[in-house]
Amino acid sequence: MRPIIAAASALLLVDASAPPAERIVSGDGVVAVKINGAPGRLRIDPAAPGLLLMAPDYAARAGLKGGGLLGFGVEYAIGTERVFGRTQVTRIDWGQTAGNNRVGWTPKPYAEGADATIGPAGVPEPVVRFDLHLPRDGERAITLPMTGNGLFGGWVGSTATLDIGGEPLRVGFDPRQPRSIANAGAGKRLAALFGGSLSGPATPAIIAFGIARPVRTLTLERPFPIGHLRLSALAVRVADGGGASSIPEADAPKGDPDEVVVIAKGRHDPKRDRLTLGADILSACSSILFDKPAERVRLSCS
Repeated sequence: MRPIIAAASALLLVDASAPPAERIVSGDGVVAVKINGAPGRLRIDPAAPGLLLMAPDYAARAGLKGGGLLGFGVEYAIGTERVFGRTQVTRIDWGQTAGNNRVGWTPKPYAEGADATIGPAGVPEPVVRFDLHLPRDGERAITLPMTGNGLFGGWVGSTATLDIGGEPLRVGFDPRQPRSIANAGAGKRLAALFGGSLSGPATPAIIAFGIARPVRTLTLERPFPIGHLRLSALAVRVADGGGASSIPEADAPKGDPDEVVVIAKGRHDPKRDRLTLGADILSACSSILFDKPAERVRLSCS
């Protein structure tokens, strides 16, 4: 998922009070807030964009209309589908702190189960820790450089960066997603470096805004290391990020070594490659900490 700014003007953020140094998020991540005076349930989600995204009925209750000097549209791309939204600067009351900030709303809610959703980049506290479960014996820290925390970068969501084959790969974190999911560009890179092959039929996986994209299973001969964790199988969005036709099929016969095979169309842009770690690997981690001033993501995992 990536945002496309439709029409922008100057962005103004004014905090009326200083937030605490750290926010701890546990359970379903839902907290009470007031947006433009209207009470609502906000889910803080490590995989969500930093722009606070409201369900359309909540935006209506808050009396938001968009436009004005600081209003502009935003567009999110999920594969071949687009979700258009409007934005406005308004007051957010978090309970302990309050101030003016930008919010957005879309015809489709970003996620079910709350009136609005926000990622760590948009939370006022400089450090955000997601407690997934109680710590286990023998846990070790995995510290990764963080991206997506700038003026507009956080609108995609806060991610880490790993060097894969000499190029950066953006890595997100979604403990609610059963499997880790890569777009096709990331899947091709992982398959080439770690001996991967695709198997099974394409099945739908919900990505965001209730939108499902087709995925297939990529099995790696050599596990992909993330600190001391190892990822040996994941889902690949076979139709997104350039297509996955160049990834070998698990049951395909070995080809003639002299055969010429066209494996891709167009130029591959590694900046669009993305891997989202799901519960298949994050279940080993008791917490995910986003330290925005230090630009670091720290996992504590057994």
